[in-house]
Amino acid sequence: MTNKQRRYEEDFKLQTVRYILEEAKSVAQVARELKINENTLHGWVKKYKQEPEISETQTFRSEDHEVRELKKRIRDLEEENSILKKAKHFFAKDHR
Repeated sequence: MTNKQRRYEEDFKLQTVRYILEEAKSVAQVARELKINENTLHGWVKKYKQEPEISETQTFRSEDHEVRELKKRIRDLEEENSILKKAKHFFAKDHR
């Protein structure tokens, strides 16, 4: 069994790291999809995460995540308000 080390072009590495960050996929999942060693991908992410074009992607993703979390929080609060309004009307009725 020969151990041939595969070489990947820098552009492919950058695109792969960008794909991992934009799609919010795990490194393990992408490693299985591309049939690349998981440790190799972790190395790429660590190396290229500091690149300007990659860090912009990461910032966008965290902002997008924050927006989703805030929208979820708003839905939860609106549901709580609805329940409280119904309870207020129930207890305001004269139950004799």
